[in-house]
Order: sequence, then C-alpha cells, then structure tokens
Amino acid sequence: MRNAGKKPVVVVGTGDFARIARYYLEHDSEHPVVAHALSASLLDANEFLGLPLVAFEELSQRYPPDGHLLLIGIAYSRLNRNRREMFEAAKRLGYGMVTYVCSKAITWPDLDAGEGSFIFEANVIQPYVHIGKDTVLWSGNHIGHDSTIGDHVFLASHIVVSGNCRIGDNTFIGVNATIRDGMTIGANCVIGAGTLVLDHVADASVLRGTATEPLPIESGKLSKI
Repeated sequence: MRNAGKKPVVVVGTGDFARIARYYLEHDSEHPVVAHALSASLLDANEFLGLPLVAFEELSQRYPPDGHLLLIGIAYSRLNRNRREMFEAAKRLGYGMVTYVCSKAITWPDLDAGEGSFIFEANVIQPYVHIGKDTVLWSGNHIGHDSTIGDHVFLASHIVVSGNCRIGDNTFIGVNATIRDGMTIGANCVIGAGTLVLDHVADASVLRGTATEPLPIESGKLSKI
C-alpha cells in the first residue's frame, strides 16, 4: 500500500462501495477509519455504522487535511463523474487520498497506482502497469503487462485486460469483459458486462455484450445435462 504515513481516514460516502471499502481499510491497512462524510444536502443523520457522519462542507474544520486522509467512497454513478468531482473538491481543500492495494492482490514491486485508487483482492497485475488516480479495480481482474488505466476509471470484477492496453479516463468496464492485447479504449466509455473488445474503441462509446437467449425447451426435458 502506498500511503502517506498512518493517518486516519474519513470515508466520503455511505453507499455500498464506501461501506465495503471501509471494511477493507479496517481489516487490511494501518489506517484507522474515523468518520464518514456526505454533502450537506444529503445528510440525514449524524452517525453511520457507529462512526460520526459529517457534512463535507464542514470536513476541514472537523477533520483537517493536515491530519487526515480521505477515501472517496463513491462508485461509478454518472460515469464516475460524482466520484471525480468529489475527489477534485477534496484536493482543492488540501486533502491527500488513501491509496489501497489489497494484501491479497497479486502485484509486482513496480506497480504504479495513482493517488486515491482502490484495488481489491485477487487482482492479478503484471509488471509495467500504470493505474491512474481515483481508479477502482474490484476483485478478480487480470491486468496485463504494460497496460495503462486512466484516472477515475471503474473496473468491475473478473475483467481481462490483456497486455499493452490503454483505458481512458472516466471509463466503466462491466463484469467479465475481455479486452484483447494492444487495444485502446477511449475516455468516457461504457463497456458492458461480458463484452469482447477486439478493436480500438473511440471516446464516449458504449459497447454491450450479447445476452444469451434461453433455449425453447425446459431443462427437465434434456436427455443429458
């Protein structure tokens, strides 16, 4: 894990990603989580899962940036824009971000993971990989050698990114997508679950995997299974 010391962390958000990321930090890092934060317009309580819940607008007074790191615990809403905008707002306030690489991920010493990125367990990340800032790799992905993943990207689970690929900023890639070697996926793209990418993808493209249609027969009528 590449973090600035052992500063306590405030998690921005209360959704699934925020809740699960907090669990990982508590059980697999040296950084204590001390609070959650939300925009004042969304605040409807003063506690979340036993920790203080504070307005983001008051964060620098309650948990000043010289003594705390933030985790932007927002998933891929608005094609990662909500997470990116909060990340940028926090940087303007002077906050550093916790960068987390799970101890159960398979990595090499030259891994270049950007500030605020969050890498879950069972990711296999080969040598010469660059991962941008504020990027999320959920569990079980393969990231091939010499590949670059941009800023504010969200990769769901069990994706294969082959070697020498480039994934642009703000892109979302769904579960079980496969990207052949040497491909470039532009910025602001949506690559749907199960999609096979065999050619370069322009900025702002949407690719959808083909859903499997059920056969016109009930399973009990199959002679072999």
